[in-house]
Amino acid sequence: MKKDFLIKDDFINSRLDRWFRKNVCDVPQSLIEKSIRKGRIKINNKKEKSSYKIQKNDQISIYKFNFFKKPQKQILKNYIPSKKDILSTTNYIIEDNENFSIINKPQGIAVQSGTKSRKNILDILKSSKEFKDHKPFCVHRIDKDTSGALIVAKNRKYAQLFTSLFRIRKIHKTYLAIVLGHFEKSKGTLKDTVFHYEGKKKIASNAITHFNVIDSNNSYTLLGLNPETGRKHQLRQQLLMHGHPILGDKKYRLKEAKDKKNSNLMLHSYKIHFLISDVKYNFTAKPNSLFLNMLKEKYLKIY
Repeated sequence: MKKDFLIKDDFINSRLDRWFRKNVCDVPQSLIEKSIRKGRIKINNKKEKSSYKIQKNDQISIYKFNFFKKPQKQILKNYIPSKKDILSTTNYIIEDNENFSIINKPQGIAVQSGTKSRKNILDILKSSKEFKDHKPFCVHRIDKDTSGALIVAKNRKYAQLFTSLFRIRKIHKTYLAIVLGHFEKSKGTLKDTVFHYEGKKKIASNAITHFNVIDSNNSYTLLGLNPETGRKHQLRQQLLMHGHPILGDKKYRLKEAKDKKNSNLMLHSYKIHFLISDVKYNFTAKPNSLFLNMLKEKYLKIY
């Protein structure tokens, strides 16, 4: 039994083994390697290594297809967005072109579906007019409780490009945070060790964040934050460690039960900029009304 696949634009420069697991069957790496050695997987009728970067119009031929295991069923079901969800996408799209969109992500919606939260931006975008004939690709994440600028690629080529730019730290983000207390320094750099868990294993990572004070009084401060590293909950952990927790942070700051006004996390992804083919891209995501109202209540100003 033989089955042929013709490669389209979305999978250009993908590794052969990764393409195979995603498009044919999720099997162990050893089985893929063995199949290649025995000539059961060929590219354009030739044997290639599992690391081979497939190109447009490559023909992948798979022989004796019946020996492959059946793919595992997806455990998490996709979120089915309501009409209101779909119509609302227009309100928070900052930039939309053939290769990517910039989203002003609402607070309280996850980027991807998870065990604790099915409603997510990617599943909503799949049904939107902006992503008609396109698949949304996640290239980075911001917390469910954090609002603001989010890049969503529309094809695999740009998904890989953005992933590479993030890895070499060529995508620059600025966050706004309303924190407790007064900062003595007007600007500086926070360098700390932060932690997260992978299962039961505790992982330590170095975290670097540059900050500047935008406005401050004796009780509260509005900060501009530029993370150099991208650790999980980096900004929330670092600011707590330095005695200035972000208002509304239920995970890293013990919150008084009666303090209902600070129930929302006051952290917003404000600006994002990057360079592609010598073209500069700069985007600003306007803070939501909850954030702006909190600024007013704490006598703070962005400008």
